[in-house]
Formats: sequence, C-alpha cells, structure tokens
Amino acid sequence: MTTEELIIAAVRIAGALLVLRWAFAGSLLAILIDFSDLFMMNLLNLGGVQNYQALDKWLDLAYMGTFLWVAWRWQGPVRTIAVALFAYRMVGVLAFEALGSREVLLAFPNVFEFWFVFVAGVRHYAPGYEFTMRRSLLWLVPVTLLKEFQEYALHGAQWLDNYRAVDVVVDIWRWVTRS
Repeated sequence: MTTEELIIAAVRIAGALLVLRWAFAGSLLAILIDFSDLFMMNLLNLGGVQNYQALDKWLDLAYMGTFLWVAWRWQGPVRTIAVALFAYRMVGVLAFEALGSREVLLAFPNVFEFWFVFVAGVRHYAPGYEFTMRRSLLWLVPVTLLKEFQEYALHGAQWLDNYRAVDVVVDIWRWVTRS
C-alpha cells in the first residue's frame, strides 16, 4: 500500500468507530468521512491510490462492520433486515472483486447503509416507534429506491467520475458567493 492509501485507510477506520458511541450521529459522520477519501486523493501526493474502487469497497467494511455490531443489538425485524442486507452486500462486494465490474454494484446496492442510518435515526428521534415486520418492510421500499438511485448515479451513469471533489466544492462555493 502507498502512504496515501494508508492515511486514507486510517481516517476511514477511525471515522467508523464513532458509530459505536453514537449510532445515528456516528453513522452520518462515518458516511461523510467515507467521502473524505475523494478529497484526500486530490490533496495528498503520497504515492496515489492504485485501485480506488477496490480500496473503497474494502474500507467500507470498517463502517459497515461497526454498523453491523450496533444493529446486532437491535431486536425484531430491524435486526433481521439489517443482517440480511449486510449479507447481501457482502455477496455483492465479493462479486465485484471477482468480476471487477462496477455494474455488479447496481445489482447489490448497499441498502444496509441507508437502512442502518434510517433505523438509527428513528431510534434516536422517536424511541417509542415500533418497527413491526409490516412497517419495516414498508420503510424498506423507499430506503432501497433511494440507495439504488445513488448507486446508479455513482456506478451506472458514473456522473461524478469526471470531477475532482475539491473542484466541485470550489465551484459550489463560487456559485453560492457569486464570485
């Protein structure tokens, strides 16, 4: 691994640990920190990243592992669904590694991530809400649709592939400040 990859890995793993203390806020921070590698790759010049898609999928396991650890303590259908979604995504990651095709990720979207954030948010803001199996499955539909759209944007249409994260932030800042 290059020094750049090691720094990115250390930041991503450290960010994942926040979930163990604060499920909802930690999950949001872990996802934001997940995107930080896009900035680090633009700003660091310490050997580069040899295969970003593969590195990203393996580093995703850090936050997904902490999400799973927390979800394992849940009860009822939300736990069952979380574990099933995690397993489904792992099949997708293995298929991606075997085939090397980003299109595989469309068939195996990381719905687990969105499901975890949704449930952690409900548990934080509406702790008395009861997740019956029916309610859980109904909530799973929009969560899945949102995640599938994101996967399509990133891996199907690849809308962001031609942009550098730093340049996007600078362009947005210029637009907001009209400078």
